[in-house]
Amino acid sequence: MSDERPPMNGSQARSAPPSSGYEHVLPEHLGEVIVRVEGVEKYFGDNHVLRGVDLEVRQREAVMLVGRSGSGKTTLLRCINFLEEPTVGTIEIDGLQLVADPLRARSRKHQEQIRQMRLRAGMLFQDFNLFPHMSVLGNCIEAPTRVLRKPMAEAVERAEYYLEVVGLIEKRDEYPARLSGGQKQRVAIARALCMEPKVLLFDEPTSALDPELIGEVLRVMEDLAHGGTTMIVVTHEMHFARQAADRVVFMENGVIVEQGPPEQILDAPREEGTKRFLRRFLLET
Repeated sequence: MSDERPPMNGSQARSAPPSSGYEHVLPEHLGEVIVRVEGVEKYFGDNHVLRGVDLEVRQREAVMLVGRSGSGKTTLLRCINFLEEPTVGTIEIDGLQLVADPLRARSRKHQEQIRQMRLRAGMLFQDFNLFPHMSVLGNCIEAPTRVLRKPMAEAVERAEYYLEVVGLIEKRDEYPARLSGGQKQRVAIARALCMEPKVLLFDEPTSALDPELIGEVLRVMEDLAHGGTTMIVVTHEMHFARQAADRVVFMENGVIVEQGPPEQILDAPREEGTKRFLRRFLLET
């Protein structure tokens, strides 16, 4: 999931294929497509939330989803790991493909495929969902030992490594009640990393934090992005998107309107919808 990114120069680049949906030269550090979303639509009753979304994400790529509230960003994220089953479309992560069929009763095979999909895509939510009765270390080793059946010593070693990565190794024996909101979110990131997913999905991970705590979480996420962690992030933090993203994807009314490198989307957008969103965002902030 993670790899160091070599510096990019003029010879270390290749063009994105036509199916990627945008004209851009791919940095050399990006690998093969690891997440593929094809023709995804999602209805909630009569509400058509996603309207035929196509998206590809490559290994070691950091993709930021931006747009107004209600544009479909979070629903897309939840569809990628089948927390919400799409109404129509196909999701593929690391070679495992699932075709949406919400009216079909889920067989054991289908349920196991969904479980495998979720193991490949770690999800970080707005709230932290830590187990309050477990220490920081306990939160990080619970799933690796119970779900992945990792030996305790290996799970502890891995947990301590990722707690070091997020800057919280000294809190390994503390309980969530004694942590700040920013520390809880960093523990949640470490816990997700302990499962070694193929991609991390972040749903506005700083929206529930006090302003003074946002920076510590964004710094960890930026370090992960620059270190080669594959991630898809729903965010309203435009400075973070500029610094951490390989690609920014703007969504509006359930469709991808425009996507490209952050300097293109944030500084010189081509589509009127993107320009309108950025003007409004700048006025609000």
